[in-house]
Amino acid sequence: MIRPVGIPIEAGTALPPPRKSFTGRSVSLEPLSPTHIDGLWEIIGQPDQVGVWTYIPTEPLPGKEAFTELLTGFCKSQDPVFYALVDPSGNPLGFFSLMRMDLKNRVVELGYVIFSPLLQRTTAATEAFYLIAAAVFGELGYRRLEWKCDNLNAPSKKAAARFGFTEEGVFRQHLIIKGRNRDTAWFSIVDTEWPGLKSSFKKWLDPVNFDVDGNQLCSLTSFRGA
Repeated sequence: MIRPVGIPIEAGTALPPPRKSFTGRSVSLEPLSPTHIDGLWEIIGQPDQVGVWTYIPTEPLPGKEAFTELLTGFCKSQDPVFYALVDPSGNPLGFFSLMRMDLKNRVVELGYVIFSPLLQRTTAATEAFYLIAAAVFGELGYRRLEWKCDNLNAPSKKAAARFGFTEEGVFRQHLIIKGRNRDTAWFSIVDTEWPGLKSSFKKWLDPVNFDVDGNQLCSLTSFRGA
C-alpha cells in the first residue's frame, strides 16, 4: 500500500544569525552589545516600565546592576542571538532575538521581544520586523519563522496577525513561567508565504504611504494580495 508523504525538499542547512547590523530608514538592528545597556536601562529598566517584561521568561531584578548583569548575558548568548533596535541617532529603542535555531530543518523563532514605549505602534517597529524576516528568509535560508507567546498576551497575538503570521493553535499547559501556568499560542510564516508578505511590507514602508505627520495612509493588511 502506498502511503502519502511530504514533498521532496532539497538538502541544505540554514545559517546561524550573524552578528552584523541590518539598516532601514527608521530603525537599524545591531547585535546587542554593552554599549546599548545604559540607553536600554533608561527606557525599559525603570520601576514604571516593568510591564514590558510581564511575558518574558526572565527579567532583571531591581536596580541597574542586576539589569546590566542580565543584558550582559544576553550580549554573550549564542542562542538566542539578540539584536538592539536603534533609531537613526543611535539611541536604542528595545531588542528582540532569533532563537531555537534548527539549522538542519531550517526553522528559527523570533522571541524575547522587548519594545519600549518609544517603539510601540511605530513605523520603526514594523520595519524592524521586516528587516529580520527578510534576513531569515533571504541570506540565512530558513524555511519557517516562528512566533510564540503567552496565550494571554493579546498585544503579541495581534502583532503576529498584523505581520502576516498564521495562527497554528495553542499548546495547553506548555510551560511554567515565573511560577505561573503558560498556555502558548503558536504562529508561523513559511518561506513560500514570504514573497507576498515582503511585497506588502515594502509597499507599506514606502514614504508615499505616509502623510506629512508620519501617519499611514493605508494599513499593512490592506496591501496583502495587492
